[in-house]
Amino acid sequence: MDINGLDINYKISGPEDAAHTMVILQGWGTGMEIYDSVAAAVNDRYRVVQFDLPGFGASDEPREPWNVDAYADFFCSFMEALGIKRAVLLGHSYGGRVIIKLAAKDSLPFEIEKIVLVDSAGVMPERSASQKFKVRLYKIKRTFLMSKPVHAMFPEVIDYWMSKQGSEDYRNASPIMKRCLVLAVNEDLQHLMPQVKQETLLVWGDLDMDTPISDAHKMEAKMPNAALVVLEGTDHYSFLYKPVEFRNILRAFLGIGGAA
Repeated sequence: MDINGLDINYKISGPEDAAHTMVILQGWGTGMEIYDSVAAAVNDRYRVVQFDLPGFGASDEPREPWNVDAYADFFCSFMEALGIKRAVLLGHSYGGRVIIKLAAKDSLPFEIEKIVLVDSAGVMPERSASQKFKVRLYKIKRTFLMSKPVHAMFPEVIDYWMSKQGSEDYRNASPIMKRCLVLAVNEDLQHLMPQVKQETLLVWGDLDMDTPISDAHKMEAKMPNAALVVLEGTDHYSFLYKPVEFRNILRAFLGIGGAA
């Protein structure tokens, strides 16, 4: 489907005449297929929409670097294109960032019925003095090595060094998506969390190293109607490691009885 000139990959499962709709917003660097088990947990009763955000999976990249607000605006266009007026939003990791932005908006072209945040991003980690020093040192090195005279002397060595810097998500991203990621991780959304008024379920892996369990506790404290469920022994993809427990928790939150 074309949304604002971008080719967007999506699919819909579940009954066409379902009374409720759930839309899944993915984590950074994932394809929508990784959430098939999440959709299957509720699509006997819910119409479930999965899609790839611009620059994710099989969807076109944005033409310029987008911050989280730009992705939230895109999502509003996506919902309008599908004619969805009311939905439960489920966000994993980066998708959670977008949902927090949406829930904090004064007005939307659709109603957010409930929210599910799974190992969600949105809390900027506090850096120690040594970490801040390392960041400053890296920026100094990068500026020096990427200067034209120095880079011209050792281009292959410097390019190799640059390719090894940053997180795996950053290294694997295209130039535009690298800048999108930088814009996201350098924005703390904690000030918006008290504006998330919808009933919100937080599902977290206690071994999550990307968005640690401490982030979940901060969100639960700041969001007025949030409750946290911890899936012990799981990491940033808690829903994949304990799919049965996740399914049961999700169905209970949505008030769905019986087996999926």
